[in-house]
Amino acid sequence: MPSFTVYTGSENGHVKPSTTTKPDQLTGDQVFLRVTASGMCYTDVHYKHGPNALGHEGIGIVEETGPCTRYLKKGDRVGWGYQTDSCGHCLECLQGQEIYCKGRAIYGTGNTDQGSFSSHAVMREAFLSPIPDGMSDEDAAPLQCAGATVFTALHDVSSNDTVGIMGVGGLGHIAIQFAAKLGCRVVVLSGSDRKKEDAFKLGAHRFVAMNGGNVEEQLGDWDISRLLVTTSAQPSWDKILPLLSTRAQIYPLSVSEDQFEIPYMPIIMRGITIRGSLVATRAVHRKMLEFAAFHEITPVIQKFPMTEEGINQAFDKLEQGEVHYRVVLLPSQQ
Repeated sequence: MPSFTVYTGSENGHVKPSTTTKPDQLTGDQVFLRVTASGMCYTDVHYKHGPNALGHEGIGIVEETGPCTRYLKKGDRVGWGYQTDSCGHCLECLQGQEIYCKGRAIYGTGNTDQGSFSSHAVMREAFLSPIPDGMSDEDAAPLQCAGATVFTALHDVSSNDTVGIMGVGGLGHIAIQFAAKLGCRVVVLSGSDRKKEDAFKLGAHRFVAMNGGNVEEQLGDWDISRLLVTTSAQPSWDKILPLLSTRAQIYPLSVSEDQFEIPYMPIIMRGITIRGSLVATRAVHRKMLEFAAFHEITPVIQKFPMTEEGINQAFDKLEQGEVHYRVVLLPSQQ
């Protein structure tokens, strides 16, 4: 059986090359891909101390298809993200919410010898999304997770909504672009004025520096009807809640092991909803890619070689907060 390179974590957190085996014969709707780009997400940091193949923001070219593939052919360009399989039969799957399937395969579970930090990958056709023409591999890669995560919280907004984006980082800078192109009033909330210029360039209409004086005066006469929390630190809810409209929706999008703590009474008295959200379903994921391509939404990226040295360097910069704003790994042949 032929083998190919994957990059895995280790106990000390140093990423190293390994090999995994390509089946002699693909089965079902399996597709064999040559990886052309991969995003790096902070979620990858949580897995680099284990033996899993790393990476879940992949772009690749189809090289071979299994006997049950119906739509993809050799040479097609596709992407994949956080979820790579589901049972297909439970109510969640039948209702198009396969991301919540109890039998799902998501990053770190199930397909642990396949990842986007690799030379090749074997994935199911059903969980691959065509990449629109005109969108580069390096721009498409971060959209497979970061883009999918924020678009899930935004795709059903009204153009009359005032959307608050807390944090101008890997998720937030993409969320600002999506919200602006969806026709919403976009308010960015950040700790200081340091990223104010970036926020306005990305499409924000107002900017609130949470540590810069009276936040209600900075916001003005708008009430935030949908708030996306993209920061890892807990917000100061005593400052945030007065900025929200009645029946506002809060989407905590960053991953944290900490407890989520928020004052009890304002939620009840003002009908505020806290919405759990993972990443996009396949349907929303495809809409996200089409929307991003049409509106020319592109992540701000830093590129690193997909080598042992390049990946570890990228992790170091990501963990030190020195990435502006997303990492993209590119194979040496790019």
